[in-house]
Amino acid sequence: MAADGQQRARRTNGSSATGERGAISAGHPLAVEAGVAILASGGNALDAAIAAQAVICTVMPQAAGLGGDMLALVRAAGGVSAIGGAGRSPIQPLPAYPSEGGGSVTVPGIVDAWLTAHRRFGRLPLAEILRPAVGIARTGYRIDAGLRSAVQYQRERISRFGAAPWELLGLSEGELWIQPELAALLEAVAVAGSAAFYTGAAAEALVRAVRTHGGALAIEDLAEHRTVESDPVTTDWQGATLCVQPSPTQGVLLAMAAHWLDRNAGSMNTGRLQHALVEATEAAFAHRDDAARGAALLDLPLEVDLELAQHRGGPRAYLHTAGVAASDADGLVVSSLVSVFDDFGSGVFVPELGIVLNNRAGGFTSGANAPGPGKRPVHTLAPAMLVGPGGDALAVATPGADGQVQTLLQVLARVRFGAEALPDAIRAPRWRSQNGELLIESDHPDIEDLRARGHRLRLLEPGDDIFGAVVSAGTHGGIPSATSDWRRLVTTGAA
Repeated sequence: MAADGQQRARRTNGSSATGERGAISAGHPLAVEAGVAILASGGNALDAAIAAQAVICTVMPQAAGLGGDMLALVRAAGGVSAIGGAGRSPIQPLPAYPSEGGGSVTVPGIVDAWLTAHRRFGRLPLAEILRPAVGIARTGYRIDAGLRSAVQYQRERISRFGAAPWELLGLSEGELWIQPELAALLEAVAVAGSAAFYTGAAAEALVRAVRTHGGALAIEDLAEHRTVESDPVTTDWQGATLCVQPSPTQGVLLAMAAHWLDRNAGSMNTGRLQHALVEATEAAFAHRDDAARGAALLDLPLEVDLELAQHRGGPRAYLHTAGVAASDADGLVVSSLVSVFDDFGSGVFVPELGIVLNNRAGGFTSGANAPGPGKRPVHTLAPAMLVGPGGDALAVATPGADGQVQTLLQVLARVRFGAEALPDAIRAPRWRSQNGELLIESDHPDIEDLRARGHRLRLLEPGDDIFGAVVSAGTHGGIPSATSDWRRLVTTGAA
């Protein structure tokens, strides 16, 4: 088959599923399997999402883990709630906040976020929800090509921060990886809740690992951590309400760009749409350091030239993270992302727990987002949700750090302005603005138009990790369904 034929075939690989109980889309097939099992056993969309997230933390340590964060939007009978599972930098100041090592670690938020979301929305016991991940950790996971490649690429870095004895580093693709320490930690969390992670022996191990490698994390930082529950930032979108994660995430940048598009919908046509999306996202990213202002940023005008590229740049080159979206027959819908930020986060390994820690302090920049003690840096995780006037909701999320806002806007705009079905919009070719360049899949139909408008293009292979991997789930007429990307390992399932 010719190369162009191979790419067309790959673009048909995304999947969709509809179920009676619920549906789920997630960043790994085993995560979907776990979520479907939970739905089949009577769990709801939140239970399924946590089960899937826990499996991702077990089989994709390069992307997510209990040393990282979780942010989610949950639509229930009372409306949409934002679960902010991201921690602060240590209260003890540091002379510098690097992008790796102990000084880059903020308090991991995922465990308390699980407990917080489960108390409010969960149905099944947490032990049952975490059982699939515990089983994989205890009986083993055969190393896949992506994990093996990430280990090879990051071996030197994570070895410097305590991972040299980690069994994972010595395994080849296809070999069985058993994680007894992680299995024990998950079981402890299921029994004792947040205390099993943020106090006692686990907390002491976390602090010891961070301080050994130049950080300032203290027992008090962990004990005082709390998940933030709040309302989402919202804006109109073609008669629906677009909900995004509030501060400290940069989800508001998606709302800013969408708000501009909604107000200028009459100026959009398929010929200039992709250019307008590039310019709108770059204009929004100029306000990233002020993301803590939240909905107030929607009142700011965005300067968008509808004809020529302005080369403002702005978005940065970060990758990874994994998404989970789930819906159920009762109308509960979850849009979520889990992450340790960079590949294997800070690189700091905690042998007693079998996890690596995040490097979210690497997200500090300048201005209002300048580094400092006890601060939450602007966070890249930006799950989103559309709530229609009839009550149906659609969750969308993608990995890709600064690419998340750009990818989701392209998908939403294709559905609205291109009249494309959601699966087609997710499969379609994408671009990503980054460091003054426009990275673009080589089969994108707008390459010549974007080049003529002055964009500095760099063509990449379709499906490159830089272009994200969308997960989506929701309800239509009350029926739960899910749709997945063809990129990375994303897939769907239903019960």
